[in-house]
Amino acid sequence: MLAESFCFDYELPRRLVAQEPLRHRADARLMLVDRQRQEIEHHHVRDLPHLLPSGDRLVLNDTKVVAARLVGQRDRTGGRWQGLFLETTAEGLWQVLCKTRGRLNPGEAIVLADREGRPGGKLWLIARLTEGRWLARVESDEPTESVLERLGRVPLPPYIRGGNMVDADVANYQTVFARRPGAVAAPTAGLHFTAELLRSLADRGVAASTVTLHVGLATFRPIETDRLDEHHMHEEWGEVTAAAAEEMNATRSTGGRLIAVGTTVVRLLETAVRAGNSEHGAGSREQGELPGPGSQLPARPGMIRPWCGKTDLFIRPPFEFRASDALLTNFHFPRTTLLVLAQTFGGQELIAAAYEQAVREEYRFYSYGDAMLIV
Repeated sequence: MLAESFCFDYELPRRLVAQEPLRHRADARLMLVDRQRQEIEHHHVRDLPHLLPSGDRLVLNDTKVVAARLVGQRDRTGGRWQGLFLETTAEGLWQVLCKTRGRLNPGEAIVLADREGRPGGKLWLIARLTEGRWLARVESDEPTESVLERLGRVPLPPYIRGGNMVDADVANYQTVFARRPGAVAAPTAGLHFTAELLRSLADRGVAASTVTLHVGLATFRPIETDRLDEHHMHEEWGEVTAAAAEEMNATRSTGGRLIAVGTTVVRLLETAVRAGNSEHGAGSREQGELPGPGSQLPARPGMIRPWCGKTDLFIRPPFEFRASDALLTNFHFPRTTLLVLAQTFGGQELIAAAYEQAVREEYRFYSYGDAMLIV
């Protein structure tokens, strides 16, 4: 067990892990968790226009999931190979996660296959990195996104059909407001929104702003250390533009709330409010201003500044939330940083009770599942 008094584990029947999204996204169930009243109510996502008052503002993550899962065979041996595109370096090389039988060597070529199993080009392995990652060069003059669209698969998490995509996942595992390619996992709270729902919210005076945080593979990594402060938090690239910061600050100045749609948005906003010195500032570590949870920097309530860089902020108790007034999120895997964040935001006892109710009422869990709104 984790040494902290908070409990970040629970038992979940496998039948409650959603394998497909609902036909209509906004029909997902929505558990409303009220921190002030310490009460739990049950609604649907389509009820949001009646649950959020005029003057509130949604903050959406507009990252776009790339078709990052790759398959192929080793050119030299013919052995099967699986890979996951992680990111492009400044020099145009790829970082990929590799899985195959036997030992890979620098200089090897992988023959990539398209979704029909046809050869689609070579990937040359250049150098071994850490944790199964390789630096590689793709044999193509196409932009990276084009290569991935042609050869890649939707990088579903393993708890959805063993990670095996179907054609419908191309649209289902993408938010309707996705704009900026770079994520290898979806910001799943955003999957519940439709264009119609966003229009209905806008008509009732609930505006929306977009920020970007490219969700990384490690977002699903379980916490395996005995103490939370021993867990190594992954980095993710994000940006809050000057326009978005201005919109959000204007909302808070008139008494409106910022509704963070997803834990990724919370991480980004809480990073920006602490480390946002300039629109083109360096990442959080380089700025030297991003504190660990519980650090005592002077509070800047309501002031979100433009920010761009990589954040490794691990939100765990105790933590002072300065930028996020409410959180819309899915139900998360046990012993993950996502669940830790949700319990830190909502309170351990209340969120533990909410999860108990969700299991009892047979809510649908994880990426294609139902949602929770913590206010």
